[in-house]
Amino acid sequence: MLRILRGLRMTARAETSAHAELRSRLLGVILLTVVVDVLASMLAWTFERHHGEVTSLGNALFWTTTQMLTVSSQFPNPLTTGGKILDVFLEIYALVVVTSVAGVFASFFHHRYRDRTGQE
Repeated sequence: MLRILRGLRMTARAETSAHAELRSRLLGVILLTVVVDVLASMLAWTFERHHGEVTSLGNALFWTTTQMLTVSSQFPNPLTTGGKILDVFLEIYALVVVTSVAGVFASFFHHRYRDRTGQE
């Protein structure tokens, strides 16, 4: 457990170049996801406010967030064509983010391995 906490602290402080790169990439993914979530919420509300159960911006934010987390919510599937397209986009975006983050961690561990073994 202490080793994990030490790794988190090193990443937060960007103590090595690998940690700095990991931190910057993760922050980029997080910020982009927040922007996509907010914009998609506005679109979901615009598309679905007169047709489905997404009747407020809060409901729209909840719906888009659960879609990006690839979990289901109590809201039914979208009813409008725009809502359905947005739903598919959010699901694809979620898959891309998960695979990208996996790649970021793979790159981090590879970089750390090369640093520790002195390989170029």
